[in-house]
Amino acid sequence: MSQIADEYGVKLEILNAQKIEIQADSLEEVARYSALLLFEMYRVPLVVDDSGLFIEELKGFPGPYTNFVKKTLDIDGILRLMTGVKQRRAYFETVICYVDEREVRTFSGRVYGRITERPSGEKGFGFDPIFAPDGSDRTFAEMTVDEKNKYSHRAKAFRKFLEYYTGRQ
Repeated sequence: MSQIADEYGVKLEILNAQKIEIQADSLEEVARYSALLLFEMYRVPLVVDDSGLFIEELKGFPGPYTNFVKKTLDIDGILRLMTGVKQRRAYFETVICYVDEREVRTFSGRVYGRITERPSGEKGFGFDPIFAPDGSDRTFAEMTVDEKNKYSHRAKAFRKFLEYYTGRQ
Protein backbone atom coordinates (compact mmCIF):
# COMPACT_ATOMS: atom_id res chain seq x y z
CA MET A 1 0.00 0.00 0.00
CA SER A 2 2.98 2.32 0.45
CA GLN A 3 3.33 2.40 -3.35
CA ILE A 4 -0.23 3.69 -3.67
CA ALA A 5 0.27 6.16 -0.80
CA ASP A 6 3.31 7.54 -2.65
CA GLU A 7 1.04 8.34 -5.64
CA TYR A 8 -0.93 10.64 -3.32
CA GLY A 9 2.12 12.11 -1.59
CA VAL A 10 1.20 10.46 1.70
CA LYS A 11 3.86 8.91 3.91
CA LEU A 12 2.79 5.84 5.85
CA GLU A 13 4.15 4.78 9.20
CA ILE A 14 3.45 1.27 10.38
CA LEU A 15 2.17 1.15 13.93
CA ASN A 16 3.75 -1.89 15.51
CA ALA A 17 0.68 -2.97 17.46
CA GLN A 18 -1.18 -6.19 17.96
CA LYS A 19 -4.50 -5.95 16.09
CA ILE A 20 -7.35 -7.13 18.28
CA GLU A 21 -9.84 -8.77 15.95
CA ILE A 22 -13.33 -9.55 17.13
CA GLN A 23 -15.55 -12.09 15.41
CA ALA A 24 -18.46 -10.20 13.90
CA ASP A 25 -20.85 -10.56 11.00
CA SER A 26 -19.50 -7.61 9.01
CA LEU A 27 -16.07 -6.43 7.92
CA GLU A 28 -16.99 -2.87 8.85
CA GLU A 29 -17.77 -3.87 12.43
CA VAL A 30 -14.43 -5.69 12.76
CA ALA A 31 -12.39 -2.83 11.24
CA ARG A 32 -14.22 -0.14 13.25
CA TYR A 33 -13.81 -2.00 16.55
CA SER A 34 -10.08 -2.56 15.99
CA ALA A 35 -9.47 1.02 14.84
CA LEU A 36 -11.27 2.57 17.81
CA LEU A 37 -9.48 0.30 20.26
CA LEU A 38 -6.06 1.12 18.79
CA PHE A 39 -6.90 4.84 18.72
CA GLU A 40 -7.76 4.71 22.43
CA MET A 41 -4.41 3.04 23.12
CA TYR A 42 -2.15 5.24 20.94
CA ARG A 43 -4.11 8.49 20.40
CA VAL A 44 -2.76 8.96 16.86
CA PRO A 45 -4.69 9.08 13.57
CA LEU A 46 -4.68 5.60 12.07
CA VAL A 47 -6.23 3.20 9.60
CA VAL A 48 -7.15 -0.43 10.14
CA ASP A 49 -8.46 -2.76 7.48
CA ASP A 50 -10.32 -6.03 7.40
CA SER A 51 -10.87 -8.19 4.35
CA GLY A 52 -12.94 -11.18 3.46
CA LEU A 53 -13.69 -13.62 0.67
CA PHE A 54 -17.41 -13.97 -0.10
CA ILE A 55 -18.41 -17.02 -2.17
CA GLU A 56 -21.88 -16.65 -3.67
CA GLU A 57 -22.72 -20.38 -3.83
CA LEU A 58 -21.79 -20.68 -0.14
CA LYS A 59 -24.12 -17.77 0.77
CA GLY A 60 -21.21 -15.39 1.36
CA PHE A 61 -19.09 -17.81 3.39
CA PRO A 62 -16.42 -17.34 4.68
CA GLY A 63 -17.01 -13.54 4.60
CA PRO A 64 -15.85 -11.81 7.79
CA TYR A 65 -14.60 -15.17 9.09
CA THR A 66 -12.02 -15.51 6.31
CA ASN A 67 -8.96 -15.38 8.60
CA PHE A 68 -10.37 -18.12 10.83
CA VAL A 69 -11.38 -20.26 7.85
CA LYS A 70 -7.93 -19.86 6.29
CA LYS A 71 -6.34 -21.13 9.52
CA THR A 72 -8.76 -24.05 9.91
CA LEU A 73 -10.12 -25.24 6.56
CA ASP A 74 -7.45 -23.57 4.41
CA ILE A 75 -7.55 -23.63 0.60
CA ASP A 76 -8.13 -27.38 0.36
CA GLY A 77 -11.18 -27.13 2.62
CA ILE A 78 -12.76 -24.39 0.51
CA LEU A 79 -12.09 -26.39 -2.66
CA ARG A 80 -13.72 -29.46 -1.06
CA LEU A 81 -16.79 -27.35 -0.24
CA MET A 82 -16.85 -26.26 -3.89
CA THR A 83 -16.57 -29.80 -5.33
CA GLY A 84 -19.11 -30.22 -8.11
CA VAL A 85 -20.21 -26.58 -7.90
CA LYS A 86 -20.54 -24.99 -11.34
CA GLN A 87 -21.37 -21.45 -10.21
CA ARG A 88 -18.06 -20.27 -8.69
CA ARG A 89 -18.69 -16.51 -8.42
CA ALA A 90 -17.04 -14.77 -5.49
CA TYR A 91 -15.68 -11.43 -4.42
CA PHE A 92 -13.05 -10.09 -2.08
CA GLU A 93 -13.96 -7.04 -0.04
CA THR A 94 -11.82 -4.77 2.13
CA VAL A 95 -13.12 -2.21 4.60
CA ILE A 96 -10.68 0.42 5.83
CA CYS A 97 -11.54 2.37 8.96
CA TYR A 98 -9.86 5.74 9.53
CA VAL A 99 -9.91 7.26 13.03
CA ASP A 100 -8.57 10.56 14.31
CA GLU A 101 -9.54 12.88 17.15
CA ARG A 102 -12.49 14.26 15.12
CA GLU A 103 -14.03 11.37 13.23
CA VAL A 104 -14.39 7.73 12.30
CA ARG A 105 -14.83 6.92 8.59
CA THR A 106 -14.94 3.73 6.58
CA PHE A 107 -14.07 3.06 2.95
CA SER A 108 -14.65 -0.17 1.06
CA GLY A 109 -13.47 -1.83 -2.10
CA ARG A 110 -14.53 -5.00 -3.88
CA VAL A 111 -13.18 -7.14 -6.66
CA TYR A 112 -15.40 -9.71 -8.32
CA GLY A 113 -14.18 -12.94 -9.82
CA ARG A 114 -14.37 -16.68 -9.42
CA ILE A 115 -12.98 -19.53 -7.35
CA THR A 116 -10.71 -21.66 -9.51
CA GLU A 117 -10.81 -25.46 -9.62
CA ARG A 118 -7.30 -25.75 -8.14
CA PRO A 119 -4.67 -23.49 -6.55
CA SER A 120 -2.25 -21.74 -8.87
CA GLY A 121 0.62 -19.35 -8.14
CA GLU A 122 3.04 -18.68 -5.31
CA LYS A 123 2.60 -14.95 -4.67
CA GLY A 124 0.23 -13.18 -2.33
CA PHE A 125 -1.38 -14.74 0.72
CA GLY A 126 -4.61 -16.19 2.02
CA PHE A 127 -6.93 -17.40 -0.70
CA ASP A 128 -5.05 -15.64 -3.53
CA PRO A 129 -4.12 -18.99 -5.19
CA ILE A 130 -7.79 -19.85 -5.84
CA PHE A 131 -9.23 -16.43 -6.77
CA ALA A 132 -9.14 -15.16 -10.35
CA PRO A 133 -10.57 -11.64 -10.77
CA ASP A 134 -12.96 -10.81 -13.61
CA GLY A 135 -10.98 -9.85 -16.69
CA SER A 136 -8.06 -12.14 -15.91
CA ASP A 137 -7.33 -15.79 -16.50
CA ARG A 138 -4.74 -15.75 -13.69
CA THR A 139 -5.17 -15.93 -9.94
CA PHE A 140 -4.01 -13.19 -7.59
CA ALA A 141 -1.17 -15.53 -6.56
CA GLU A 142 0.13 -15.50 -10.15
CA MET A 143 0.26 -11.70 -10.35
CA THR A 144 2.94 -9.19 -9.41
CA VAL A 145 2.01 -6.58 -6.81
CA ASP A 146 1.50 -3.98 -9.57
CA GLU A 147 -0.75 -6.33 -11.55
CA LYS A 148 -2.78 -7.26 -8.48
CA ASN A 149 -3.19 -3.59 -7.49
CA LYS A 150 -5.05 -2.98 -10.77
CA TYR A 151 -7.80 -5.28 -9.50
CA SER A 152 -7.30 -5.38 -5.74
CA HIS A 153 -10.14 -4.75 -3.31
CA ARG A 154 -7.63 -3.45 -0.77
CA ALA A 155 -6.12 -1.04 -3.32
CA LYS A 156 -9.62 0.23 -4.23
CA ALA A 157 -10.52 0.87 -0.59
CA PHE A 158 -7.15 2.45 0.12
CA ARG A 159 -7.44 4.77 -2.90
CA LYS A 160 -10.88 5.90 -1.67
CA PHE A 161 -9.39 6.66 1.73
CA LEU A 162 -6.42 8.53 0.21
CA GLU A 163 -8.70 10.61 -2.04
CA TYR A 164 -10.71 11.59 1.03
CA TYR A 165 -7.64 12.18 3.21
CA THR A 166 -5.70 14.29 0.70
CA GLY A 167 -8.83 16.26 -0.19
CA ARG A 168 -9.38 17.41 3.37
CA GLN A 169 -5.81 18.58 4.06
